[in-house]
Amino acid sequence: MTKMHVQTSINGETVEFLCSPQQTLLEALREIVGRQGTKEGCGTGDCGACSVLIDDRLVCSCLVFAAETQGAEVTTIEGIAGDGGLHPLQEKFLEHAALQCGICTPGFIVAAKSLLDRDPDPDEETIRYWLAGNLCRCTGYDKIIRAVQDAAGELAYQA
Repeated sequence: MTKMHVQTSINGETVEFLCSPQQTLLEALREIVGRQGTKEGCGTGDCGACSVLIDDRLVCSCLVFAAETQGAEVTTIEGIAGDGGLHPLQEKFLEHAALQCGICTPGFIVAAKSLLDRDPDPDEETIRYWLAGNLCRCTGYDKIIRAVQDAAGELAYQA
């Protein structure tokens, strides 16, 4: 089988890898590049657990071919935290106990960051709409929504 050479940026670091033409970005991240934070939930784009940003666009990595990221900037959950520690979204998810098993958490945090990058002061309806592509089987959604609202307030305070 023919392998494709891909050079991309993952969390600000230039990465090169070989992948098959039909290999998903999710598979490449976890199996080739070693970024285990992005989780596989459904494999069909229905749950949002594998959400990443490609050139600041929120996508399910199980629906994107790895080869499509040639020359792109990919941000995974590992790229959300800064050098100084956890991102406020990550801190607020912990503070509000907005996680349990952890499978959906990376996808929720990446999706919420995508929202807050576009709308730093979203109302509850906007947050619920934006996160509608992410499913959680454990926590229920109220703690997640409150964590995002609280992070938005903290980020606005820091600005």
